[in-house]
Amino acid sequence: MTELRTFQYAEDWASSPQLVSSILEAVNTNGAAIVRDVIDQAFLDELTAELRPWVEGTPGGRDGFTGFQTSRTGALVARSPKSRELVMHPLVLDLANGFLAPFTNRIQLHLTQVIRIMPGQGSQPLHRDRLAWGGYIPRQIEPQFNTIWALTDFTEDNGATRVVPGSPAWDDDRRARPEEKTQAVMTAGSVLLYSGSVVHGGGENRSDTDRWGVNLTYTLSWLRTEENQYLSCPPDIARELDPDLQELMGYTMGNYALGYYSDPKQVLAASDTLPPELAVGRKPRRQADMIGLLTAEDLIAQDD
Repeated sequence: MTELRTFQYAEDWASSPQLVSSILEAVNTNGAAIVRDVIDQAFLDELTAELRPWVEGTPGGRDGFTGFQTSRTGALVARSPKSRELVMHPLVLDLANGFLAPFTNRIQLHLTQVIRIMPGQGSQPLHRDRLAWGGYIPRQIEPQFNTIWALTDFTEDNGATRVVPGSPAWDDDRRARPEEKTQAVMTAGSVLLYSGSVVHGGGENRSDTDRWGVNLTYTLSWLRTEENQYLSCPPDIARELDPDLQELMGYTMGNYALGYYSDPKQVLAASDTLPPELAVGRKPRRQADMIGLLTAEDLIAQDD
């Protein structure tokens, strides 16, 4: 059995570029890696307390793939301030940007979800997350970078995520042999990092307790996201967020001409093609995000 490479988190990771490059190498080669002990117990307790009412009110899935004894709770940015800290964790953002950099000039938030695997849930069918786009993205383009944060210990018995290391390079019709599969066993506070191309799936929960994981994923700014961030976190909520998080959620131009909007109630004197930042009450921070839309002078004039 091929085990996943596991790294120990260090508070001073930013001063160790070798750690970042080693993790990226592992994800590029095997499709996944684990970083241990990234968040402490106090953070876990506060995050779990914020999420619990939402998770406990979420029903199980409606088919065999999502899992009848598995619940999936979204809109985490709007519902949980501590979740925002996970979304914006600097090590993960560094890794996500590094992994996706060959295919985009910026990344965006793709999905926020608590996955709760309850006792009695069988194994999820193995799959690749990139198939959310229907198999139309060329194989040489990697569309997403994923994380699952362990809010409880992930064990072999309670449904630790199954992963097939090395499978991103496989043809679509190849099936994993038992000895090629492993599980992302890790302690609470650790994080599984994996690509959109690795074969994986939720594990069987043979225990008597829930397995909780926070699934936060990132994708190329020019793709449609799995979770519609503008509905899960609409402008009236998003305007209170940090600008970096707003932009990661898509409240900025994905590229030239990707993501502008027009005010449905009026035509502004300066332009009818508006940068998304105006919807959350501020100006774009980059001049490039105003090309073909409003000029800086236009924005200033409208502020007067």
